[in-house]
Amino acid sequence: MNPSPSSTLSPKAKSDLFDQSALSDLAQRLVEAAKRAGADAADAVAVRGVSQGVEVRDGRVEESERSEGDDVGLRVLVGRRQAVVSTNDASGDAVTKLAERAVAMARVAPDDQYVGLADPSLLARDFPDLDLLDPDVPATSELERRALEAEAAALAVKGVSKSGGASASSGMGGMVLVTSTGFHGSYLRSSQGISATAIVGEGTGMERDYDFTSAPHGADLLSPEVVGRSAGERTVARANPRKVETCKVPVVFDPRVAGSLVGHVVGAINGASIARKTSFLKDKLGQQLFAKNIRIIDDPLRKRGLRSQTFDAEGVAVKKIALIDEGVLTTWLLDCATARELGLTTTGHAHRGVSSSPSPGPYNLHLEPGIPTPAELIADIKQGFYVTDLIGSGVNGVTGDYSRGASGFWIENGELTYPVSEVTIAGHLFEIFKSMQPANNLEFRYGVNAPTVRIEGLTLGGR
Repeated sequence: MNPSPSSTLSPKAKSDLFDQSALSDLAQRLVEAAKRAGADAADAVAVRGVSQGVEVRDGRVEESERSEGDDVGLRVLVGRRQAVVSTNDASGDAVTKLAERAVAMARVAPDDQYVGLADPSLLARDFPDLDLLDPDVPATSELERRALEAEAAALAVKGVSKSGGASASSGMGGMVLVTSTGFHGSYLRSSQGISATAIVGEGTGMERDYDFTSAPHGADLLSPEVVGRSAGERTVARANPRKVETCKVPVVFDPRVAGSLVGHVVGAINGASIARKTSFLKDKLGQQLFAKNIRIIDDPLRKRGLRSQTFDAEGVAVKKIALIDEGVLTTWLLDCATARELGLTTTGHAHRGVSSSPSPGPYNLHLEPGIPTPAELIADIKQGFYVTDLIGSGVNGVTGDYSRGASGFWIENGELTYPVSEVTIAGHLFEIFKSMQPANNLEFRYGVNAPTVRIEGLTLGGR
């Protein structure tokens, strides 16, 4: 991409935006105030959020908005009782009042034997530079240019009848965490994105599709022209879809939707679900669920990753980990509380907002690529379905039953033929995991990334 014009922010405003020292001081004062008010332990998170975005349609700007704000949350523990409070006002004696209110709430909260701060031995001590902050904040005029160019590229694709709109955005998010056990950490991460939607056909025969790009650094974005052209081409390919008969066939997932299968794995191994016994994988730790060539990786330390960070929301050091290694389920995703409940040690997967206590969640996820090309993956399929879009969320995390609305293309004799819409694909996640075959075309474009994936014997519900 071309370098973007200078930010509309002054150098001082930009410096203030990137400076978290005031947030650090505020978090420290909150923890100290909580201790003075009678808390046995406390931690404070201060979160900065800044965003600006532009939406265009038919060559004109429809909406342009900017928001920014700092919020702070305080968690206090009195014995085995916990309370969380938050505010965006730290003026005057607000810090003292907030701490006193939190301690008063904790004293009347029910006992919870699993709450508590992280063991100091687990806290992060090294904070590698993950290159997450782009110092070049694009001006509003640059965002308008990106959005308009993406829309123009979509409309230039032969067959596109009209625009569904295009947008460009930039933002920055950061967190400071201070604990009464001595941890003090912070990070800032920028984000930029471009998206476009195109429409083909009229009335009830209308079809639409989209494409987008996002990255912490503007230099890593696809160009607006590439995004718009891809949106247009995807849309035109969907024109005049057909229905198909109900059948049982191999189903191939486009990379844009294949990541959803990784998401189902990760949702089922979340420590909160395991502790509540509401996951169909609750008894499967250490078992072979996939073929031996399957590895699913969670990497919080990837440079310029969309979800990268050097410590979790409890200050625990994070690390790259294979959640599925040679097809075997190796771990749960744990924060401190779920780890205590399960008699285990946190895996450094705590996430939280300012008004909530920590809970487990993933970072940058990917399914490692296989050997065959996408063409080779479908070459022997006489009849099958290639999924490009999924609709709804009919996946039961308790039973593992899988059923989702879908659209895509019919596969015949190893080739994509005509577009298909209004079908459902159904099966069971155990069978889906067991037959998963990845292609070799992994790209890191999203928070969850996967190559093209083939699954055997799913039921396609048609007419």
